[in-house]
Amino acid sequence: MNWASKRLWVAAAALCMVAVAVHAQETPDNTFGIDNFVNSARGAVAPEQFSTTMTLFVLLTVLSLAPAILVMTTSFTRIIVVLGFLRQAMATQQSPPNQVLIGLALFLTFFIMAPTYQRVNSEAIQPYVNQQIGAEEALDRGMEPIREFMFRQVLRHPKDLALFMNIAKLDKPETPDDVPTHVLICAFVLNEMRVAFTIGFVIYIPFLIIDMVVASTLMAMGMMMLPPVFVSLPFKIIMFVLADGWFLIVSELVNSFQ
Repeated sequence: MNWASKRLWVAAAALCMVAVAVHAQETPDNTFGIDNFVNSARGAVAPEQFSTTMTLFVLLTVLSLAPAILVMTTSFTRIIVVLGFLRQAMATQQSPPNQVLIGLALFLTFFIMAPTYQRVNSEAIQPYVNQQIGAEEALDRGMEPIREFMFRQVLRHPKDLALFMNIAKLDKPETPDDVPTHVLICAFVLNEMRVAFTIGFVIYIPFLIIDMVVASTLMAMGMMMLPPVFVSLPFKIIMFVLADGWFLIVSELVNSFQ
């Protein structure tokens, strides 16, 4: 077990201890047990009936699943893969650093997914908080905008969806509602990887040409001991800056989800 895993387990244990302590303070006789936890779960049929312990438990569960939800059901996968290809094509080592690339990918993801999550908030979260709908209906309403977003991308390459429908041994769907969510997510991720690698290939071409020209020039000059990457790197950077590369890549990434 590495240090990061140990810190995660320590943080989870600390949250559990805090939950126990808070629940003990809320209980008149300062007792805490499995029966109290089960009774709290059975009685939590509305948002305001969740005890502090149950709220912390649900919050911890959501936080543990948030990275997977963010990667698998949003535009994050395509963006971060393309940015990784860009850095490798430029051969700038760790510049931009991982934190910058991930931060840029996250904010672009929030920007692209903003209309979808606004629909989730207005159609599912707010009605549930205002006690207008139940938890099951809120979940169905919340998944509908996300499914529509994934369908818009998957239907550009329907064979991905057909692949997983065949693997799951499901009949040909007549409507989008006939496609299970877990099948749709798998097809969506496969489609995102294909599109990201296609964009990465296009990004590589101009930088590869610069590398080939520089390597041929150095060989013709007899400077075979000088690594071509040292000479080509400044030309790659200046070409990228003059072409306004960041503007082009970001605009194309955002427009590819329209």
